[in-house]
Amino acid sequence: MTIIIFIVVLGVLIFVHELGHYLVAIRNGIKADEFGFGFPPRIFGVYKNEKSGKYEFVWGSKEIKSKNTVFSLNFIPLGGFVKIKGEDGESRDADSFASKSAWVRVKVLIAGVTMNFLFAWLLLAIVFSQGVPRAVEDDSVVNNAKVQISEVVKDSPAEKMGLTIGDTIVDAKNDNGTEQQLNIRKVKELQTFINKNKGKEISLVVKRGDKMLELKGIPRLNYPDNQGSLGVGLTRTSLVTYKWYEAIGGSLLAVFDLTKLIIVTLFSILGNLIIGAKQSVDVAGPIGIAFMTKQVVALGWVYLLQFTAMLSINLAIINAFPFPALDGGRILFILIEKIKGSPVSQKVEQIFHTVGFSLLIVLMIFVTFRDFIHFQIISKIIGLF
Repeated sequence: MTIIIFIVVLGVLIFVHELGHYLVAIRNGIKADEFGFGFPPRIFGVYKNEKSGKYEFVWGSKEIKSKNTVFSLNFIPLGGFVKIKGEDGESRDADSFASKSAWVRVKVLIAGVTMNFLFAWLLLAIVFSQGVPRAVEDDSVVNNAKVQISEVVKDSPAEKMGLTIGDTIVDAKNDNGTEQQLNIRKVKELQTFINKNKGKEISLVVKRGDKMLELKGIPRLNYPDNQGSLGVGLTRTSLVTYKWYEAIGGSLLAVFDLTKLIIVTLFSILGNLIIGAKQSVDVAGPIGIAFMTKQVVALGWVYLLQFTAMLSINLAIINAFPFPALDGGRILFILIEKIKGSPVSQKVEQIFHTVGFSLLIVLMIFVTFRDFIHFQIISKIIGLF
């Protein structure tokens, strides 16, 4: 189920991005040769025959010559693509991308990024209207307050117990039942209980999605100052619901805040790479995102929408970077064209985009390899046999 949800989330984000390119292209008189759901090979395509005015189906990857867009369903269910006429400069017909003004081309290229931001805004507006989880102070008077795990330290008692980020702590008791803390609603209630039972086995009743679990472990007597005896980060949260007009404004501010946070984090990562400093933030690839999806799904659909919105903003920001092969890189070449007064050589631009794409693939392979190591994928696969 996690794999299916991950594929759907990733697919929707890519599809929304490509839909932005498609809509702005056709609105500005640029022909879209094909708009595909999923990636090739093609299962079938449908297009409007300009002579008969009727829609026709074509099975397989047979070449279709038509003045109208071919809408296709493809085998690999990871989003979609749009093939815009003249996007690589091979055509300068009146309805081609290359024949349009610099401003029109920039609009088409930036449309995918814009759609991802708008999609994130929509998702967060839904979250705000349904109830957004907020961190609140222990002394705050709120409804439906709960204590959740916000961090699990590696090799700590909490990790050995099986606690995971997002778990809600409901009840706690020691091994002989003489110390109990029921219906936990404040962080200090749990902290007091743990401190009283250092070196003793305790049981924590946690809610994980729709499941109630009882997990056992022993808080440490000796531990690093910044970890605590159990090795967890605790946060008191409450669901805050907004009226529809408040949800629109609040979610827009949330998009701005997330965008600022992600940009700062990305520049911090790039800066540390340049100076060779240790990364304070871990970078996850597709496998890492899939594992995070599993954790978020267990928390509920509101958290999944929040997570999807964050991924949508990430996708928008990365595509806006002025790096070859990305939308931002293509816009950069258009800006160079305006500055120098003539187009950059198609051959030169293609070389830059090819090299940029190759570097992105290498980076993706590297990050995926790190995910394999971090999540011990190989050992888990071997364990199946």
